[in-house]
Amino acid sequence: MSEYTQPGFAGSAARRGLSIAVLALSGFAMAMPAMAQTTDHAAGHTATTTNAPMDMHGSMTGMQHDMAAVKASGDTDYDFAVMMRIHHQGAVDMAQMELDKGKDPKLQAMAKEIIEAQKKEITQFDEWIADYEKRKK
Repeated sequence: MSEYTQPGFAGSAARRGLSIAVLALSGFAMAMPAMAQTTDHAAGHTATTTNAPMDMHGSMTGMQHDMAAVKASGDTDYDFAVMMRIHHQGAVDMAQMELDKGKDPKLQAMAKEIIEAQKKEITQFDEWIADYEKRKK
């Protein structure tokens, strides 16, 4: 039996979060070299822009595509803010799908919490990016 099918795997929020992060980062690392890096940072911190189907896998693929399309600026702070903004929007999109199509009350509650927390942080990233771009002019 795989560790992913064992009872109790879903019992730990930390394990779920770690699993999601590992999956996201491994997919991102694999997609990065194969994709053109042409998105302007200012335009790149918007919602997913790919034409992937609207399911969990499609949402993850779209987020990875958007992150891979960001050209590194060489400024770690700026790159962090831009990439995390995209990553957080991906979390909001996935949580919204859970609210729209999911049935489990616990997951629905988690999805609501994720949306609230991630939107707050997206606003903080947007403010930081706007301030940074003003300072760079």
